Amino acid sequence: MTTPSDAGSRIVVMGPSASGKTTLARALARTLGARYLEGDELHPAENVQKMRSGIALDDADRAPWIDALGSALCRDSTQAVVATCSALKRRYRDKLGAIAGPLVFIHPVASRQILSQRLAIRAGHYMPAFLLDSQLADLEPLAPDEPGFVIDGALSVDLQVALVRSRLGL
Repeated sequence: MTTPSDAGSRIVVMGPSASGKTTLARALARTLGARYLEGDELHPAENVQKMRSGIALDDADRAPWIDALGSALCRDSTQAVVATCSALKRRYRDKLGAIAGPLVFIHPVASRQILSQRLAIRAGHYMPAFLLDSQLADLEPLAPDEPGFVIDGALSVDLQVALVRSRLGL
């Protein structure tokens, strides 16, 4: 997969719930001296309530969230930013790029079993574990022409950060 020449300036760590997006994004932001942006915090209240109620989000639900994240990504063009967003579908990733400019997507991939185990022990999040299957059904893997790459989400965070830095030439 390709990476844009300014790949280090705007990174989106993507994937379904429990893929390690937040953990990796925070570590990357810290390592790169970048601003960290938690995509889940930009969900409209209606989306959060739906997920808490066990209702999977659809494209119409996700549209204002993608818009808000895209705008937040380009708020300060002078500072690198690492954000989290499930970005499950290609059209979401394309829309984020259209709003925010060049992005690179990092997808830590883990098996369904690992994702389920992580969800079972996670506390304090509104996403119920039983919605994982709907996210996996919606997930469209990064295509070869998209700016980004896949890493092994079962590796330690330190190894994931090292791999990302290496792939980005940082």
